[in-house]
Amino acid sequence: MTGRKNIWKPERKSFFYFVLYILPLFLFFSCSTSKKVIKEPIKAEGPEYLFNQLKKNELQYNWFSVKFSADYIYNKKKTSFSGHLRIRKDSAIWISISPTLGIEMIRMLITPDSVKMVNRIEKTCFISEFSYFNQFLNNALDFDMMQAFITGNDFAFYENGKFRASVENNQYKLITTGRNKLKKYVKEQEEEIIIPIQNIWLDPDNFKIFKVVIKEIVVDNRKFEATYSDFKPLENQLFPSSLDYEIQAAEKKISLYVKYSRVVIDKPFNFPFKVSDKYQRVY
Repeated sequence: MTGRKNIWKPERKSFFYFVLYILPLFLFFSCSTSKKVIKEPIKAEGPEYLFNQLKKNELQYNWFSVKFSADYIYNKKKTSFSGHLRIRKDSAIWISISPTLGIEMIRMLITPDSVKMVNRIEKTCFISEFSYFNQFLNNALDFDMMQAFITGNDFAFYENGKFRASVENNQYKLITTGRNKLKKYVKEQEEEIIIPIQNIWLDPDNFKIFKVVIKEIVVDNRKFEATYSDFKPLENQLFPSSLDYEIQAAEKKISLYVKYSRVVIDKPFNFPFKVSDKYQRVY
């Protein structure tokens, strides 16, 4: 019995009480202080402060090129592939996709007006208007949104007002409903696109977008969610190297997990794309 009493020394008992009582209080007040500190700019300057910081810290580029690997999950079935992606800002998105063996299977060329794709394995081609993608998000997707989702930026050609700001889980959150495309970017043959509900979460340390969610309450509760992480330096900027996407409509769910590598910006390149006469058109 004496040995047991010697083990429980006063200094150990003191440390035990510190862990049990004092440390939780310390953590509580630290979190409360942190939340109070990041709320101060919102109280002083409102949502405009957050939005300006968001724009200030976006990736600035005219040309963009990246290698990637990805996992695509649909109906609990996973498909892994890799590829190369290029963007000429506001003009074209070029994607080359290869399965695990490394032989190119699919090549796509996306412009603000069109979608073109060739399947080299099946010898087929696909040509359609950009509106083809809207079957996933109703009428809430255009070329500007797509390039923004790929690079972790906000949409460039949409109204910036009517945002509400808050703090959630020690991150900034911007909320808006009915965000409209700017009139001068709405084409005559194009219906005006309205984003029903948009939530944006910002990292308080660098004001980079951590997550963005677009939701439609009326149409099958459709939702598109993009999450960005593992930020790395790129030409004196920060860029996410891990990107997770989820599309949900009714009971269907599509997940895409992407890892970027070899990111290069502002070095011009080509968009090689050719459809063979021997390919069968499927759309």
